[in-house]
Amino acid sequence: MFSKNNSQSSHSGTHSFGGKKSSFHSGAGKPHASSSRHGGGYSRGKTRSGFSHSSRRQGRSGFSGGTKIHHSHFIKKAEPIIERAPYVSKHKFEDFKIHATLKANILKKGYISPTPIQDSAIPFVLAGRDVVGIANTGTGKTAAFLLPLLDKILNNRQEKVLVIVPTRELATQINQELMDFRGGLPVFSVCCVGGIGIHGQISNLRRMHNIVIGTPGRLKDLVDRKVLRLIEFKTIVLDEADRMLDMGFVHDMRSLMAGMAPNRQTLFFSATITSEIDSLIKEFLTNPEKISVKTGETAKNVEQDIVRVPKGADKSDLLELLLRKKEFSKVLIFGRTKHGVEKLSKDLIKRGFRAESIHGDKNQGARQRALKAFKENQSQILVATDVAARGLDIPNVTHVINFDVPATYEDYVHRIGRTGRANQTGIALTFVS
Repeated sequence: MFSKNNSQSSHSGTHSFGGKKSSFHSGAGKPHASSSRHGGGYSRGKTRSGFSHSSRRQGRSGFSGGTKIHHSHFIKKAEPIIERAPYVSKHKFEDFKIHATLKANILKKGYISPTPIQDSAIPFVLAGRDVVGIANTGTGKTAAFLLPLLDKILNNRQEKVLVIVPTRELATQINQELMDFRGGLPVFSVCCVGGIGIHGQISNLRRMHNIVIGTPGRLKDLVDRKVLRLIEFKTIVLDEADRMLDMGFVHDMRSLMAGMAPNRQTLFFSATITSEIDSLIKEFLTNPEKISVKTGETAKNVEQDIVRVPKGADKSDLLELLLRKKEFSKVLIFGRTKHGVEKLSKDLIKRGFRAESIHGDKNQGARQRALKAFKENQSQILVATDVAARGLDIPNVTHVINFDVPATYEDYVHRIGRTGRANQTGIALTFVS
């Protein structure tokens, strides 16, 4: 990963594609779209924000009427990383009033001091309060709700918790973290997601369980089949609520919430607060404790640029030239369609790269294997669709490449936020014709 000391290393000098070179230009002024004489190289524009005033008026996506996002939106220098003093927590995990065995399991994992979201949220969750937590992905919010809810279950074995998340991958990640914290404690969970057979999940739901973790569509299907009785759940967690809203799950969320006990405890986590999110908070929660530990937009740490594709050039050839560079050590590539993503990953494998893909047509087992290989550096490249990559927290991604231009500016920001994490600088490149 690029740290603040070497974030410019891939930007020094010029970059050659097929004998042509492209150099970087910086400075203030109007957005500048480079001409095809730059070949397939990075093309630095002369805008800092990447936004014009007119695009702001056109709505959240940065463009209107389904037209293309202007190339200048993909060009922006990373802001300098500001060194902050290490966070000093008010508590240690051993201070929380939770089950002794649970404390031991936490300490066994090497956790001593909680992160800011854990430090602030855990006492309120233990007290039974509704909580709104605003925090970036990768800040430890999963443990912020899992630990106190595990304690709640240990104190009342009839307690049931429903966790709703936007993607299969996130549901699986949370379930794995739950098992790590649980250890040998008699707390049982069922992970309910699409992409795998529903009958195994139905069978598991008919056995003893305390926690159900799932995606909105599959959970609603299970409710309709009358194997998931929402009225039994007195605690609900809505994780990455803004992503669920972006992905069109708001009606499923409302349907699930309507079936739950009215005197429930509701925990609501989001990376952003918009007017729509605020409306959902007022609709779903009762006198919530609001906690915000967000440290700024992830995209601020991302050096953003474009790769100009000359007329008649092969995008895959240009991509290969980039990926051969040493600094492209862990690369997440986004495509628009499931077919396109699968085709590109197979092409990269033929070219000698260690590449994997995740998209909606892959079953859950294959998606998990691909994700595991990428996380553990067994593969250099992961090619993904927007939906498949929602909610993923993958450490040390050096580059995000938009092989296909995203449909909306929100999708773009989400894509590039997969790099430049944990106070490091990343690089995002977007192919444009």
